[in-house]
Amino acid sequence: MTKPRLSAVTWSLSTVVVGVLMAGCSASADTGSSEPKLSSDKLAATVAEKLAATTGQPKPDITCPEDLAGKVGNTTRCKLTASDGSTLGVTVKVSSVDGDNINFDIKADNAPSPAAS
Repeated sequence: MTKPRLSAVTWSLSTVVVGVLMAGCSASADTGSSEPKLSSDKLAATVAEKLAATTGQPKPDITCPEDLAGKVGNTTRCKLTASDGSTLGVTVKVSSVDGDNINFDIKADNAPSPAAS
């Protein structure tokens, strides 16, 4: 009986999941506007930076489908995509807002989704 070996990508995603779950990531970003809202691009960049800092891995490819409005409790789902096409969902939840500064928590899903065939 042979044991399947983890690919480097799966190992990398597993490392991200463990790192994020252990660290309980949170981050903040200054929106620079009168209505606190973080663009999807800036949110994705901030989440990628925080995950990289937390896990000690290179910045992952993160996409966020929508802007994040600065209201406590608001959430959005972002997606981490590995080089093999597998993905990992990431939930971003606003924890507090201080003027233009939106503070949020980041939580990765427990397991990656396989690449689409």
